[in-house]
Amino acid sequence: MAAWDLSVTVEELGPQAPPLKISVTSDLHIGGVILKVVEKSQIQRDWSDHALWWEQKQQWLLKPSWTLDKCGIHADARLCLTSQHKPLRLRLPSGITFRLRACFSSPVFRSVTGICKLLNIRHPEELSLLWPVEEKKRKKEKDVEEELYDITRAPLPSSSIPKLANGMPAFFAEAAETEAVYKMLAVSQPAPAPETIAKLYRTTNITEKAHINSRWLDSSRSLLQQGVRENDKLILRFKYYTFHDIAPQADAVRVTQLYEQARWAVLLEETECTEEEMMVFAALQVSLSNTTSSTQETMTAPELHDYLKIFRPKRLTLKGYKQYWFTFKETTISYFKSKEESCKEPIQQMSLKGCEVAPDVSVAGQKFCIRLLIPGPEGMNEVYLRCEHEQQYSRWMAACRLASKGKTLADSSFSSEVQSIQSFLAMQKTTPSTNTAQTDESINTHSLVSPRYQKKYKPKQVLTPRILEAYQNVAQLSLTDAIQRFLQIWQALPDFGLAYVVGCRKDEVLGIANNRLIRIDLSVGDVVKTWRYNTMRQWNVNWDIKQVAIEFDGNVNIAFSCVTADCKIVHEYIGGYIFMSTRGREQSNTLNEELFHKLTGGHEAL
Repeated sequence: MAAWDLSVTVEELGPQAPPLKISVTSDLHIGGVILKVVEKSQIQRDWSDHALWWEQKQQWLLKPSWTLDKCGIHADARLCLTSQHKPLRLRLPSGITFRLRACFSSPVFRSVTGICKLLNIRHPEELSLLWPVEEKKRKKEKDVEEELYDITRAPLPSSSIPKLANGMPAFFAEAAETEAVYKMLAVSQPAPAPETIAKLYRTTNITEKAHINSRWLDSSRSLLQQGVRENDKLILRFKYYTFHDIAPQADAVRVTQLYEQARWAVLLEETECTEEEMMVFAALQVSLSNTTSSTQETMTAPELHDYLKIFRPKRLTLKGYKQYWFTFKETTISYFKSKEESCKEPIQQMSLKGCEVAPDVSVAGQKFCIRLLIPGPEGMNEVYLRCEHEQQYSRWMAACRLASKGKTLADSSFSSEVQSIQSFLAMQKTTPSTNTAQTDESINTHSLVSPRYQKKYKPKQVLTPRILEAYQNVAQLSLTDAIQRFLQIWQALPDFGLAYVVGCRKDEVLGIANNRLIRIDLSVGDVVKTWRYNTMRQWNVNWDIKQVAIEFDGNVNIAFSCVTADCKIVHEYIGGYIFMSTRGREQSNTLNEELFHKLTGGHEAL
């Protein structure tokens, strides 16, 4: 067979380097082409993540055993040897932006699965990627500088990712900085300033909401096939509003990001709600802000260590409290002269099993003491520990209470114990007329409502009492319960989870929800028809005229042509929701990717 020259660009040689020419025959397989290119490049490195990209056809050549002839590659082909995993800037529902490595060669569905695996988000099939809003619509945001958290050093999602006992991927525990980043993922963020909310792009009508759905990426095709390049910015969001098998203990990141998406949907008026509902949403945000600080401190801590002061009333001394470096491991408190000496023998160790624990607190006087009665050979030994502030006191008091019952810091009730102590302090802090720890001073209540209500209630004296009134009913909720209550109210809103697409007929809009399709007439401004998925018999797409045709029970047929989004997006939404309904508890850990692509893919998907 005759030999001929093939041109291959090598990414590692730099953008200005000319393509390498290698001599090949048509029966040479793709793996052999890569081998020849690597040898000619003379670069010593790990090439295992590299593959060939065919520029003219915009496709990856991922089958190393296929020959050039079988792939249809001739001498005019322009190939590029490039890495399959590339850096990507990814904004999460909470507004945090990560720089991480994502797979540019797999279908987006699988790339999202890898990203979620790295971030410890279960059920990745509920999320997808979309392009950010065009720059011209974001001109007001240009002065908002965005912080970027780089985790490109994390292991590739294709490999197994070891996790700690609390579910945190071990990579995040390697350094204090990455552990802090993980806490930001798993704990709700502080309320944004009203000015920040005002600067963000928000939709004002159904047609503008429909344009959002034109930005979703195709789940069947790879990132590179869809024009995504290295270091481009994309948004990771929940796309399918059927949240399967939520378990608060295993789903810390998933639940937090879901709450953040719900909160921003309310604040940016993507989801309509009444004034009363808005006040409840605001009150729940206050409740969450009161419990979040303690959770941030406790969620990943297997031990406590702090400078505290100790006092022993029975000692024959006139000295008062003296400061030492304290550590709390298992059920034992140890203290040292200083932090630097904590690697040496402690001055004393105190086992708290069976001890009595009592608070000695005055919030007004900023006195946060823990009274311990510890059993000893000669009776009970009385010890006082003095903490500097509420957060420190809450953690150490919770640890002492658990240790007295023989429980350690790893016990699942530690976090809720901290929260109940914080609630106790909050009640002490308030006057009889109010029942919140920090609403009036440290939280701007205008940050808790959408711009519509910011304008309506400009005087703070009007808005704050309304929120405080609603807060009375949710003040004692734990962090988990407050988030679940927020999500329940959000899911009960009439237009929850509706994705809109404008049709080619005048004033016609199709709404796609998790259990139904609706037709909206913009001239009337109301829903004129509803079809439920459980009455659907089949649906088809005419790719030539870009029309979706659906058949329901009772010989009901509808056809819909899309203006604001590709018909593939409508097809993927409907097929995606059908796929979500096939998930059962017994198969919650396995994902049938092939079935997803059969239900959502275009005519070329498989």
